[in-house]
Amino acid sequence: MCCCGPCAMYRRSALALLLDQYETQFFRGKPSDFGEDRHLTILMLKAGFRTEYVPDAIAATVVPDSLGPYLRQQLRWARSTFRDTFLALRLLPELDRYLTLDVVGQNLGPLLLALSSLAALAQFVIDGSVAWWTVLTIAAMTMVRCSVAAFRARNMRFLGFSLHTPINIFLLLPLKAYALCTL
Repeated sequence: MCCCGPCAMYRRSALALLLDQYETQFFRGKPSDFGEDRHLTILMLKAGFRTEYVPDAIAATVVPDSLGPYLRQQLRWARSTFRDTFLALRLLPELDRYLTLDVVGQNLGPLLLALSSLAALAQFVIDGSVAWWTVLTIAAMTMVRCSVAAFRARNMRFLGFSLHTPINIFLLLPLKAYALCTL
């Protein structure tokens, strides 16, 4: 659902057809200039074009090297994900099942993760016990999502994304809640 900016390539003829829509992005009546890679991907899919993953492609990009810029990047990305999901809801019936699963997972996953984490925290506060069922459920959800990605990409390194879960729970979930509230 998102062909990442530094890694994406488009046919010039396809881009020319969508350039006006791409350059005049609006959300809630205001010009929008964030999440342009996700927005362009959705425009391409809406126009009937396909996206393709190329596992041996190599690209260079600049990434944040400290926490502040990383959190600002993640805030922009979270807002983009929410905004463009609202725009793409009409597309879901037409998408490949994996893309539909990915869209649902990107939006319901954080909600389920937050609810699970809050339930585990409440249990710990109330009776001092660790909610192992919650830990196992989160681990299972993580491994299923990473396994599907590894299978689809035919690359086992996608299983390594499971190590991102603690960062997601303790750092990015609150940021995503803020992004949704300030969309």
